[in-house]
Amino acid sequence: MTQQPKRICILGGGFGGLHTALRLSQLPWETQLGHADIETLPPEIVLVDQRDRFLFSPLLYELVTGELQTWEIAPSYSELLANTGVRFRQAAVIGLDLQAKTVQFQDEADLPYDKLVLALGGESPLDLVPGAAEYALPFRVLADAQRLEAALRVLEASPAEKIRVAVVGAGYSGVELACKLADRLQGRGRLRLIEQGCQILRSAPEFNREAAQRALSQRQVWVDLETTIAAIAGDEISLTHQGQTDTIPVDLVLWTVGTKMHPVIQTLPVQKNQRGQLLIASTLQLPDYPDLFALGDMADCRDAEGQQVPATAQVAFQQADYAGWNLWASLTGRPLLPFRYLHLGEMMTLGTDNATFAGLGVTLDGPMAHLVRRLLYLARLPTLDHQLKVGFSWITRPLVDALRQ
Repeated sequence: MTQQPKRICILGGGFGGLHTALRLSQLPWETQLGHADIETLPPEIVLVDQRDRFLFSPLLYELVTGELQTWEIAPSYSELLANTGVRFRQAAVIGLDLQAKTVQFQDEADLPYDKLVLALGGESPLDLVPGAAEYALPFRVLADAQRLEAALRVLEASPAEKIRVAVVGAGYSGVELACKLADRLQGRGRLRLIEQGCQILRSAPEFNREAAQRALSQRQVWVDLETTIAAIAGDEISLTHQGQTDTIPVDLVLWTVGTKMHPVIQTLPVQKNQRGQLLIASTLQLPDYPDLFALGDMADCRDAEGQQVPATAQVAFQQADYAGWNLWASLTGRPLLPFRYLHLGEMMTLGTDNATFAGLGVTLDGPMAHLVRRLLYLARLPTLDHQLKVGFSWITRPLVDALRQ
């Protein structure tokens, strides 16, 4: 009897989904299982995403200041998956039938699967405050950065003496974005960082927090702690602090707070936590559906040691390696491995040519940390071919810029 190849469908082309697909394409599928007449055929690997480009999100902030170009941090899936055997399908997922094992798309035929990887990521919750959906800009995907760029160009071309920007949320994303904007706008910028907690970067190492506080102070970014958003309008924002609400004028509001689950995940009849994340085993499988794997923002995961892992790009990158291996193991009769998270430290950019690094017993800030951050992220870019292209661009850019002057 002719053996039919299995189909592995991966939903979501972020860190978790793309690297799972790349890992699967590198594994030795045509192997003997101990019987001369049994051979494992390479599966059909299908990566599905509604966008045509991967986004290396930790470097999205560099688009604000023009330090990097779009192609460097957002290569197309067709480029990244060339010669891998992975098939890319650009489509919007609208549902899953877990019993029939099919993925449902808008205006396209259903896609049957044998194994499914859920890596759809999260979305920015703009329904938490009146006016946020209409007037606040999220900063999560490439389209968000493009909308911000368009808004900034209009404001920079205006005759206004000051450009008033409010950044909601003083986690990593809010702090990094505020510093980049301050460097871009220089003296014209009047930036306000709004945080409902009692300190910025609540979960960050103390070294990173102190470096961020210095960077914000040097850039004259006003920090509102223990402050909530009451409402957002077209040219103003209402802030509540210690029971008192004040309304202040604003030209631009950027939203960096929270994550809500993809609509498809919200409707799945499976075990979830209070935040709507999927509860998964340490092997990254859903308990009642062993053919389903989940990783990244949408997964509530404890690793082999029982530690709760954060929903970060670093975690998704590491989970992808295990997801790829465990999918291969499940199809080749081998034992699955429990995920073991290795915390490698935390980095952030604090404006142009400035960053911090804290991890593995090392702390750095300033230009040296900026260089280390760039090199580490260069090594994390998907595929060697793209790494070489970007690395060459970074090396030659100073010379090109000098010749243009």
